[in-house]
Amino acid sequence: MALFALIIFLILLSIIGYRYIRVIASPTYDLSSMPLNYEIIGSGGSKVVLLHGLTGSKNYWKRDLDSIISTHQLLLIDLLGFGDSPKPNSVYTLEDHLKAVEYIIIKESFNTKNTIVVGHSMGSILAINLMAEHQTWFNGAVVIGLPIYKDKNDFQSFMSTQTFLNRVAAGNLATIVCMLHPIFMNNIFRPDNLPLDVFEDAKKHTWQSFSRSLSELIIDSDLYALTEKLLKRNVVFIHGTDDTSAPFIPAKNFAATINSTFIDIENGDHQLFLKQPDILWNVIKEFSQFNTSKHSALKNKIYNY
Repeated sequence: MALFALIIFLILLSIIGYRYIRVIASPTYDLSSMPLNYEIIGSGGSKVVLLHGLTGSKNYWKRDLDSIISTHQLLLIDLLGFGDSPKPNSVYTLEDHLKAVEYIIIKESFNTKNTIVVGHSMGSILAINLMAEHQTWFNGAVVIGLPIYKDKNDFQSFMSTQTFLNRVAAGNLATIVCMLHPIFMNNIFRPDNLPLDVFEDAKKHTWQSFSRSLSELIIDSDLYALTEKLLKRNVVFIHGTDDTSAPFIPAKNFAATINSTFIDIENGDHQLFLKQPDILWNVIKEFSQFNTSKHSALKNKIYNY
């Protein structure tokens, strides 16, 4: 038994060592030589930039596209360190992520006033920052499942009451577990709310792109510092009341500081888009009419589109 345990330990140690060295030996991040992977779908006159969440990919958004691509052109981006985008040896700061996305937006001329930027989870943090910093680029933003935490302790406290995978992601051994994700990221452990294609793409990150993006963007971002820049911008929040990755109340409180539209989805979880993609597509179609006085009317309309 002791010999068997030793063999297992050595196998795990070798996997951890290999994955650590592979990342550390990667080239450092260079914006000009490491453009993000992306895809443009649709041919409509209006434009939408779509930014996925932690461990996601551009394929996250490929749900019921027939209802939107005849009127909108979609820019789907694999964020730095995820999907099929480069995974350099990097700190994965907010600035790194923003510059990488901005480069593609400019390259494909999505920096026009008729563009809406959409983000889910970590991508929603990027969407809000883009909206705040580029006053002439976007007509508005839609953010889904925005994660807001005071600090690491707040993050760990919330996650400690959630699912097993959430507890692991927030734990002190999260980076080591991430190095071993080829072992446990199989269909046995796939959450019920993740389709197989989304789950498969979630395997494409590295321990570094995961842990540092989590720390730099989700835990350490100060969205309240952007409040003044967002006061006169069109921002719509879509948030499930049963979200176990992004607490509902902090997101709603933040939305109230910028006079935005907040659409709460009763019993919706963190992956509500995957179950009800029509909500997002209908919100985008109605975006030009958004303001807080129409919140109730808008909420009813998206269900009766």
